[in-house]
Amino acid sequence: MTGDERAGAAPRASVEEHRAAAPDAVGCAILTVSDTRTPDTDGSGALIEELLLAAGHAVIERRIVPDEPALIRETLAGWAERSEVRAILTNGGTGIAARDTTYDAVAALLEKRIDGFGELFRMLSHREIGAAAMLSRAVAGVYRGRLLVAMPGSRNAVRLAMTELVVPELGHLVYEIGK
Repeated sequence: MTGDERAGAAPRASVEEHRAAAPDAVGCAILTVSDTRTPDTDGSGALIEELLLAAGHAVIERRIVPDEPALIRETLAGWAERSEVRAILTNGGTGIAARDTTYDAVAALLEKRIDGFGELFRMLSHREIGAAAMLSRAVAGVYRGRLLVAMPGSRNAVRLAMTELVVPELGHLVYEIGK
């Protein structure tokens, strides 16, 4: 066995093949969950849109709903019915405060969880904010054949999740879900 084989060269090649086969542009919907944000003050939703567009993805719709589980689920279900929406990205409501219900609404819908997203997000967050990173309930998974990612609502958290995790793998994730 060569050093490359022991180091995982074959799996790395497989990942690169999958990335090459993945779509360059993904249709996305953005949901901001907040009791206080408006279209003018939704900096996190705007940042998600900006980063997606800069990477060549399409933003099909962007919406703000209050932190109410029924409204969150209703919005997600509607978007999952639209063929052009392949990924749904949410921000807000992933903490542990009483009004933070996004995680609970989203996690209950996931058919498959992508546990690595939350784990990596908290690890990367720990480097920036220390032990407070454990308060995040960021989660991702598959919902009705769509990628569903729930990020915290802070602009810094969104930037971290989008630039380090979501944007670099978005096409690959959608490709894998569609196989």
